[in-house]
Amino acid sequence: MGRFVFKLPDVGEGTAEAEIVAWHVKVGDLIAEDAPLVDVMTDKATVEMTSPVAGRVIETRGAPGDLAPVGGPIAVFEVEGAGNAAAVAPPPQSLRDSSSKGGAAPAPPPQGEEARSAGGGPAAAGLKGDYAFRLPDVGEGTAEAEIVAWHVRVGDTVAEDAPLVDVMTDKATVEMTSPVAGTIVAIHGDVGAMAAVGGVLVEFSTGLPSPARGEGAGMGVNTPPLQQEAQEAAPPSPTLAAVAPVHPPSPPLPPRGGEAMRPSRAEGERPLASPAVRRRAEDLGVKLSYVAGTGPAGRITHEDLDAFLASGGPPAPTAAPTSAYAPREGVDSVKVIGMRRAIARQMQEAKRRIPHFAYIEEVDMTEVERLRAHLNATHKDRPKLTVLPFIMRALVKVLPDYPQINARFDDEAGIVHRSRPVHFGIATQTPQGLMVPVVRHAEALDLWGSAAAVTRAADVARSGKGSKDELSGSTLTITSLGPLGGIATTPVINHPEVAIIGPNKIVDRPVVQNGQVVVRKMMNLSSSFDHRVVDGFDAAEFIQRIKALLENPAALFID
Repeated sequence: MGRFVFKLPDVGEGTAEAEIVAWHVKVGDLIAEDAPLVDVMTDKATVEMTSPVAGRVIETRGAPGDLAPVGGPIAVFEVEGAGNAAAVAPPPQSLRDSSSKGGAAPAPPPQGEEARSAGGGPAAAGLKGDYAFRLPDVGEGTAEAEIVAWHVRVGDTVAEDAPLVDVMTDKATVEMTSPVAGTIVAIHGDVGAMAAVGGVLVEFSTGLPSPARGEGAGMGVNTPPLQQEAQEAAPPSPTLAAVAPVHPPSPPLPPRGGEAMRPSRAEGERPLASPAVRRRAEDLGVKLSYVAGTGPAGRITHEDLDAFLASGGPPAPTAAPTSAYAPREGVDSVKVIGMRRAIARQMQEAKRRIPHFAYIEEVDMTEVERLRAHLNATHKDRPKLTVLPFIMRALVKVLPDYPQINARFDDEAGIVHRSRPVHFGIATQTPQGLMVPVVRHAEALDLWGSAAAVTRAADVARSGKGSKDELSGSTLTITSLGPLGGIATTPVINHPEVAIIGPNKIVDRPVVQNGQVVVRKMMNLSSSFDHRVVDGFDAAEFIQRIKALLENPAALFID
């Protein structure tokens, strides 16, 4: 048996790190090649990573919300053959013994100085249980975390994945769940104490035949005892059978915040729920104290939350009389994480690196609007046309004469990569925040092809599951707020591009034409350019060419 280290691949050009969103596996799982492993999020998309090999997961690195560097290990597998991790220190002796196929008896727990060395500290020599849960690495560069709240007490019987303890780093509060089922025999650290990464937090009595003392030391990774494949078909031992039933835990410590409990729940009992359920309940404004759980040990599931919402939710509190002029108090502190953190990082990077200048011109869109209405009325079997496909066609006709605008600037290498194909980034507002899916080879699309491609791109962005090709590689971005477009905007360039185009809303406006005041459909066309690459004269000339085509849309169809 060998070990295979899976390192985070490059999930987007220029990406140095990605945020871990969700794990689909846990330590000890058997996994097939190409099975879902972990979801990670970059500045542009959420990407599902699949397993490159078949084997058993023996390490995972990073909790949801942590940033993983590209090229850094995020999972380790036990595989058939030599693997790729010969240079990596082997797993602890107890792990190798428990996973061997030879049927040899597991090594006895280390004693004395040997136990101190294997367990990562003096505490390892005095472990009371057969499984030690150690504080994992909950964030890059984190050496310790503060214990915020315990959800268990000594003597509690817990199920696998049940909440154990909340710990807080300088970046987030993280709920740690149990990696095994068993009985709590010891907990280390009071609320408010600092726990070292890799230090023992909880000791379990699992009844498993292979001792687990000191496992996972050195990396902050908890590796449950591995059962021999040869024994999988054998009847379970009496010890394991005794552990399998999950009994309700004894009442945990009082919950934080003093939330009112549901009458069917014991006073002071904290609702059991996974982080995903808690996050969803918080987004919905639901207190889990009111929700009855049907999962193991009363755990609240997504189905329980759905049933609670379908029943109408908790009784509405009596509203206190308010005045339109009553002063408001308090501050809501919102943690910048997930997609909002990715957007913030991208915007800050763009404004820091790119010297922007803006250019705004008004365009008479009367003829485009007349043609658009006619085409929609006479081609009802085709995608409905908006103004955007006409702007895209105007851009692809003019861009070959301004190759410095359809480009990406590698400012660290000092190279401008001028693109012959036109790949439009379509700035799209989603429930998660701003995303920029890509319409590739727009030069090869007609009006209806452009309309269909924009719709597909928007759907990909809103689904949150776009691929790398669908969410990266744009050469020029279009950002439009539609009827909310305002009078003018100064859009932020999508780094490393060098320009962005922002059409504003179309309004009826009086215009002097041939000495007469007439009402025309006017639109301001906003744009921003990277002054390191694009000169002001070239930008102005480029926008004037676009204006001329849109005001005379027949020219869009002349080669």
